[in-house]
Amino acid sequence: MRAESDDHIIRVRGLVTRFGDHTVHDGLDLDVKRGEIIGVVGGSGSGKSVLLRAIVGLLKPAEGQIEVFGQSVRDTSEQDYRELRRRWGVMFQDGALFSSLTVRQNVEAPMREQLDLDDDLRAMLAGIKVRMVGLPENALGNYPSELSGGMRKRAGFARAIALDPEIVFLDEPTAGLDPIGAAAFDILIRKLQAALGLTVFLVTHDLDSLYAICDRVAVLADKRVIAVGTMQDMLEVDHPWVREYFAGPRARAAMVSAEGTT
Repeated sequence: MRAESDDHIIRVRGLVTRFGDHTVHDGLDLDVKRGEIIGVVGGSGSGKSVLLRAIVGLLKPAEGQIEVFGQSVRDTSEQDYRELRRRWGVMFQDGALFSSLTVRQNVEAPMREQLDLDDDLRAMLAGIKVRMVGLPENALGNYPSELSGGMRKRAGFARAIALDPEIVFLDEPTAGLDPIGAAAFDILIRKLQAALGLTVFLVTHDLDSLYAICDRVAVLADKRVIAVGTMQDMLEVDHPWVREYFAGPRARAAMVSAEGTT
């Protein structure tokens, strides 16, 4: 599960994001390689989800440049942004499904917005995506309230890949899952990344996920990315938060668990 090439599919330079007088990012830089799974970690309030939202254009930064596929996300026309947005999918926390729509309708939503498909073809494609994420076909008619937490996340993942994207952005996909469910979701991410050739931008706090599936890790602290590298590289970073997070007892347990499954 190595990156397919060294070209950068996402490039962030000098990013500054603010909410009123509160600065979240100040001069943040980050490159994401095509075909890799990169885990983005940081303490509470470090701006992991804010960074994701800025990259996909849901949040306008105060300063800085964001390029995806070599195109600016900030300085682009509405039409160009619409075309660009078709090339990625996003899964927000807990799946972020529309509560009034069935699973099928949720997965169809990006197709309705972006593609001109007839109803039968759209329904067939939604069924394929649902099966790809490991949900039973009878889940298509269920509403989010009728699903378990793990099933909602899988449905959210199905919606994220509805348009056959090149990049998927996953925001805390294993949060709230029990260890078995979280491990199963990690396996799903890895399998789909390999099968579909995806680049995966993974916001997480889950050490098990970092060890199990991530090629590289980017650490957010002090309002910027302070370290990028493999999990082994993180052990060499001389920063208090990094040392506590990657060298503490929970990290050692996650590392032992990952080694036991290889």
